[in-house]
Amino acid sequence: MKILAAEGPDITPIESSGEWHSATFWVLVVGAALLAVILAAVACWVARRRSSLAHKLGGKRGPDKALVFQPPRRATAVRSPGSATHYLRKSPSPTAAVPPQPQPTSPPRPHTPNPPSVATTPHTPTAPNEPTPLSKELADVHATEKVKPLEPETNDGKLGDLHFKLWYENVKSALVVSVVSCQNLPGREPAGPDPYVKLQLLPEKQHKVKTRVVRKTRCPVYDEDFTFYGIAPHQLTGITLHFVVLSFDRYSRDEIIGEVVSPLSTLQLQSGEAMALCREIQPRSLKMRCVGRGEVLVSLCWQPAAARLTVVLLKARNLPKMDVTGLADPYVKMYLLYNGQRIAKKKTHVKKRTLNPVFNESFVFEVPAAPNATLDHVSLELLVLDWDRVTKNEVIGRVELGANGTGSARHHWREVQAAPRRQIADWHKLKE
Repeated sequence: MKILAAEGPDITPIESSGEWHSATFWVLVVGAALLAVILAAVACWVARRRSSLAHKLGGKRGPDKALVFQPPRRATAVRSPGSATHYLRKSPSPTAAVPPQPQPTSPPRPHTPNPPSVATTPHTPTAPNEPTPLSKELADVHATEKVKPLEPETNDGKLGDLHFKLWYENVKSALVVSVVSCQNLPGREPAGPDPYVKLQLLPEKQHKVKTRVVRKTRCPVYDEDFTFYGIAPHQLTGITLHFVVLSFDRYSRDEIIGEVVSPLSTLQLQSGEAMALCREIQPRSLKMRCVGRGEVLVSLCWQPAAARLTVVLLKARNLPKMDVTGLADPYVKMYLLYNGQRIAKKKTHVKKRTLNPVFNESFVFEVPAAPNATLDHVSLELLVLDWDRVTKNEVIGRVELGANGTGSARHHWREVQAAPRRQIADWHKLKE
């Protein structure tokens, strides 16, 4: 019996060819060659980099050469510059006496004052409290220099004179003030003061400038111009120039030498024409001579159970005129003293431009706790001060309330002790 095969598609087996194996082989060969080239290039770059670095660090010594021992070179002594060199030498004032030098390096240059400039810009002098980069070195040099002692003063206690110029520019609506120099300042130190000048325009107290510090001289020369813009011609008569001459102190508060007050209402300023003026420097305390220091109204309340003393600063009256405007900017500081030592401090806000300020501020002091606490060892010190943005705040007057006080202060304190938990107010005159 014959069996017929089922009809269907003819399937022909695929025979493997050697062409595919040949292509794969060549691809691998080319890739390996490229990888070898890349690795060789990287290795060459690394070798050159290391060789360059070794050359920089070791000079001409190759990486395979051994270190050769060399004996250390002998150090050569270098002489530091002495007083005969020109390094860090003190620059004397142009008008002060110059001490003789054993080997002068160059003759001093004569001082030529700067003429007033028509087109000027606001001047920003170096602040005296900000040391310059050479301040420390100069301080060391000045400490070792020999300064000729000043001769005894022959100006009968006067504080010297201030020379300045001023003119007005109509085109720019600007007032220009040139601080020229000071003459015959008091020699409060053996080597002389370190003077500088502060200037502000009253009554607004908004424009404040200052000159540089001139070291160790009683006759400093500044020649510095200050331009105040935005001042109309009709405003000149209401402006007062307030100069304060100070002596710079690196380690404490600057010392006030004196002041000069010059109202522009007494001057005849011409546009573009400089007016040279000289004014005698007056002491700051002159304005309170033969003038009372005023009174202050204080209310006290003693709470023995809580060991608290409540102080209410109500107001003050008849304070002296501290500014040329006839006003002051008063505020009050309070110190609580225990056995004569200050243990707490409070202060009020500043009341601007008034001689009869009203504070109405309350403060509470904690008295040191003790069995049967009393006010026998406690006192209260009040200081009324005039606030000033430019110079140190000046004390108008003071009063101390306590068992060791006198007059109304002592009587008020005893009343408070005898009537605890009651607010008792009284007026007290301010003293120097």
